Amino acid sequence: MNKRHLYLLAGSLATIGLILFFYKLFVMDFPLVPEVKTYIWNIEAHLTFEAGNKPAKVSMFIPRNSSRFTIVNENFVSKGYGVNVSTEKGQRQVHWSIRKAKGPQSLYYRATVIRMDRDVIAPKPAISKQKGPDLEGAYLEASKALITEVRKKSADTDSLVTGLFKRLNALEPGDSAALLLGKKATVHKKVDLAVQLLALAGIHARAVHGIRLEEQRREAPVVHWLEVYEKDSWISYEPASGVRDIPEDYLAWWRDMVELVQAQGVKKLNVSMSVVRGEEAALQLAVEKGIIKKPFLLDFSLFSLPVQIQAVYRVLLLVPIGVLFLVILRNVIGIRTFGTFMPVLIALSFRETQLLWGIFLFTTLIGIGLLIRLYLEHLKLLVVPRLAAILIVVIGLMALLSVLTNKLGLERGISVALFPMVILSMTIERMSIVWEELGAFEAIKQGTGSLIAAAIAYLIMSVKYVEHLLFVFPEILLILLAATILLGRYSGFRLLELRRFKALADIKSDV
Repeated sequence: MNKRHLYLLAGSLATIGLILFFYKLFVMDFPLVPEVKTYIWNIEAHLTFEAGNKPAKVSMFIPRNSSRFTIVNENFVSKGYGVNVSTEKGQRQVHWSIRKAKGPQSLYYRATVIRMDRDVIAPKPAISKQKGPDLEGAYLEASKALITEVRKKSADTDSLVTGLFKRLNALEPGDSAALLLGKKATVHKKVDLAVQLLALAGIHARAVHGIRLEEQRREAPVVHWLEVYEKDSWISYEPASGVRDIPEDYLAWWRDMVELVQAQGVKKLNVSMSVVRGEEAALQLAVEKGIIKKPFLLDFSLFSLPVQIQAVYRVLLLVPIGVLFLVILRNVIGIRTFGTFMPVLIALSFRETQLLWGIFLFTTLIGIGLLIRLYLEHLKLLVVPRLAAILIVVIGLMALLSVLTNKLGLERGISVALFPMVILSMTIERMSIVWEELGAFEAIKQGTGSLIAAAIAYLIMSVKYVEHLLFVFPEILLILLAATILLGRYSGFRLLELRRFKALADIKSDV
């Protein structure tokens, strides 16, 4: 295989991994670091009324998902009431009903809202035939005069809406506007009037009512704004200034010139809204957004697995990063170890014992096991029985150490049972063979190298940011694979070998 093919393969793997990584980071909003918090809003509508010992029915508009906000959880608290949610003409309503109720009553609607930074794909809005304004007599003539005057000073729909609100908000709006607004020119009234005036101009508009998502507000006031249908989409206008678009923290609750609540068989009806801002783990929030925006990707991700299996993969996905650094330690730096993956497995066991206790327990078991292995050599046993005998001895030693450390009150020592028993047995066997063939120095050298490699791998794999990145962005494995493939063709000097060839470099410089 030529180098071009190798570089093309590694580059392709790394490119795919980076594309997936940045897509999840910037499009799906997965957090780059763990324990990041993001804002959520808990909203509540509290309805109170008096029931007169007869059937009662209460209907209230409730918010729906939009391009800015998404409802991830909602509850309807109503003791003894039947609850039904319906959707009609793009608006959601909850209906509470009961056969007989008496005295003070309370109903609650609670929802958790999250911010959606990107648009939700939605179908083209259905627009019904434009209805004429509900005006007659002097009010109709004043409306025609006002919209005609404003329209003459505008060039398009945007300037018409801006000019209309400027006129309605003026200190001296003129006779026509003053008649239409009446004595109490509230924002709600101005928006409703704007809808009717724009209807005279043949422009489809609607009133929107909602709340502002603040940090905390026990009595959140209802805010009102205008939406105008233009170029197959709804454009929002802030009535106080008449400018296009509205503040980002406005949550639409219901639309059109209708009341929030309609009720039958009740009296003294009152509605209060409250908002409380909270925090939630950014990772969980990103998963909830992903379920809404990209359900296919979440269905085939690690987050679709049961929680117990996810916990296993949080540890298992650390192995590739440990293996990569082991390749660097062996092929680039030149540290010699027993086996290829044994240090990584030992590093995983260090996660239970912690590093210092792990090193102590590892050296203790290997040292005692090596002495017993040398004794077994004198018995002239065959290979398989000898390995079995070593495994039995290792398990016995582990049990003995666990009992001793438990008596001493050292809880870390009890977790020695999580050491890979077979790996320890094979390490003892391998170390004894090297001892016999290459001497004690080489055996100790390779054993020390294995311990150093395991310690370094543990320090890397114990970083919580590494665990978070590999679990949340498993496509990083493609990048690690590409790096491993490139390192597989490395044939240069190892750093620890430079000392061996220093004499050659001195001779060459003298020549």
